[in-house]
Amino acid sequence: MTKAIVLGGCGAVGSNAVKTLVKTDTFSDVVIGDFNMEKAKKMVAQLGSKLTAVHMDAADRTSIKKAITGCDMVVNCVGPFYSTVENILETVIEAGINYVDVCDDPDVTLKILKLHKKAVDADILALIGMGASPGVTNLLGKLIADDFLDETDSIDIFHTHGGELIEGEGVIGHRFHCMSIEIPMFLDGELKYVNYFEEDGKALRQVVDFPVVGKGIPVFPYPHPEQLTMPEYIKLKRVTNKGSVLPIEYYELTSELCRMGFASTEPLVVKGQAVTPYDFAVAYIIKERARLLKETGFGSQRGAMSVVVKGSKAGKLQEYRVHLVSSDKALGEGTGIPAAVGALLLAQGNLKGKGVLPPEACVDPKVFIDVVKPLMDMTEGEDGKDPGSSIIFEHVDENGKVTVLDF
Repeated sequence: MTKAIVLGGCGAVGSNAVKTLVKTDTFSDVVIGDFNMEKAKKMVAQLGSKLTAVHMDAADRTSIKKAITGCDMVVNCVGPFYSTVENILETVIEAGINYVDVCDDPDVTLKILKLHKKAVDADILALIGMGASPGVTNLLGKLIADDFLDETDSIDIFHTHGGELIEGEGVIGHRFHCMSIEIPMFLDGELKYVNYFEEDGKALRQVVDFPVVGKGIPVFPYPHPEQLTMPEYIKLKRVTNKGSVLPIEYYELTSELCRMGFASTEPLVVKGQAVTPYDFAVAYIIKERARLLKETGFGSQRGAMSVVVKGSKAGKLQEYRVHLVSSDKALGEGTGIPAAVGALLLAQGNLKGKGVLPPEACVDPKVFIDVVKPLMDMTEGEDGKDPGSSIIFEHVDENGKVTVLDF
């Protein structure tokens, strides 16, 4: 009997991790640990007897400890990670339970990596950043560097998405955070930090052609952990991460409000009433998003993520591009399913090492891909129709010739 708990199991990411885990035979019991018990109980009623729910407050270590007691695996999907993950991971390590999360904040990633020795001493593996980006991106980069190139020069990650049915305060707050902190980039063999609004950050902006989603889409420096961890396990000179949200008018609105200081949580007195710029900005952005989606005729949700790896093979310059494209799936699926697969592989004994480790340090990319592909429906259906998600694998030779390869 193996029992897993998904913290934040009612959220967009966590609910997809839950749905994936309950379908497998690896875990006999799956628990939703969440603050929203009303929603958790509805999920239990929908997904069957294998699933139960417990109340969990991520700000209360006693509550976390109570929720995870008796579990063999903790899957942490509680964001924003910059404010929650330290509390949760420290509690999990003290309890001696294996752990997976989708932490995508580089600032706190550096902090939780310092818990490595404690996790080793507790004889557990804490797999961090096992989502889409970070997560899938790390493993694709490592796969190409190890199996297709003699020498790797650079790994550049690009992503964009939009049109999700709902975007709440937490998502917008996280974007404000990403635009406000120093952004790590591994450039010319060194870890450097750039500012989103300053010239060093502006110099890294570019436009990217994404299959299916669109051409000439602007992307901006993005603070993710890949730039911190991948150079530790892959010899190269550059790792960058750039992204945006569609429609681009919506992303630019968020950026401009952040630039003008509306991410501030310090109240202002306006006509005798205390008004927090942050609260106003979030409400305004959510209202304007609906208008912009309609005015731009954006349509259904879609997204793409590209990992571009450059290097050499037998002395010749080579480039590989892996594009993960979705025309009907939400961000939660692209992140929650890889997290669940990480938990499955860990429970099955298919990961190596102890301590706090990123995906490229302990996950075999080929094993991961074999498990995740059918779960993500990234293959053509029996009727020949596109199921909505796909992987496009391209090779560019030294003469610039592009060949589509089987993945």
